[in-house]
Amino acid sequence: MPIKLPSALPAFDVLSREGVMVMGEDTASRQDIRPLRIALLNLMPKKIDTENQFARLIGATPLQIELTLLRMSEHKTKNTAAAHMAEFYQPFQDVKDQKFDGLIITGAPIEHLEFTDVTYWDELREVMEWTQTNVHSTFGVCWGGMAMINYFHGVKKHMLEAKAFGCFRHVNTAPNSPYLRGFSDDCVIPVSRWTEMKQDEIDAAGLQTLLTSDEVGPALVEDKDHCALYIFNHFEYDSGTLKGEYDRDIANGTPINVPVNYYPENDPAEQPMNRWRSHAHLLYGNWINEIYQSTHYNIDEIGT
Repeated sequence: MPIKLPSALPAFDVLSREGVMVMGEDTASRQDIRPLRIALLNLMPKKIDTENQFARLIGATPLQIELTLLRMSEHKTKNTAAAHMAEFYQPFQDVKDQKFDGLIITGAPIEHLEFTDVTYWDELREVMEWTQTNVHSTFGVCWGGMAMINYFHGVKKHMLEAKAFGCFRHVNTAPNSPYLRGFSDDCVIPVSRWTEMKQDEIDAAGLQTLLTSDEVGPALVEDKDHCALYIFNHFEYDSGTLKGEYDRDIANGTPINVPVNYYPENDPAEQPMNRWRSHAHLLYGNWINEIYQSTHYNIDEIGT
């Protein structure tokens, strides 16, 4: 089954060309099954790139997905056209009376700030509390996951001496988890962050780590009590996302190392290889499947 998107959204054409099953409003309205309502709270500066990445992953399942794009109500983006935001995004305050089967909270390039110094922190706290009554399952990604685990459990983010940047091997520590169904014993995940979460603090919070790395620490954490997953790395990244970040920093004169284990022979002149795509689809497909298996058919019953 396809993902339902507005036909004018750039992701509609992008995913259609890639062979992802995409459905417009007219076709979706003729189907009898209830689509899963998944919201994407997009905190990244390049909104369209992020839309494409997550729509690609959640649209690859055999279920009909209705994707709702959300933004913080008062925060104004500087990197995406106002017309795009006005046409496709809804402020959180306009949807907080609605129910959703799933919510993804993306990362944001504000790791250097204390959570309380983020301009939209108060509203994001409202969003995270709202997930406990209006969302069946929430997926916090990178900074979004760090914000959630901090809000619900007080687990702190810690600054790194050098940026964790590249593709790092992670160990599957919970092979029986339904979220890791089909996973290998280890996998590669793109990483791009200046902060980390400490395993001992996660353990002290009583949470289970599903994927971890000796080099860059815990990556995927399950929070059963809050119906949430937290991932601190970027399975959703395209093949060229790390290259784009590296090229940008080089052009700006920002000190940056060549992303680890990304280019063949670590040579930026070579075409980077994608070694995480299959596991990315597995993880998000498993998440969607777990939602489908456990959510209410009557969406109004979510949170009751």
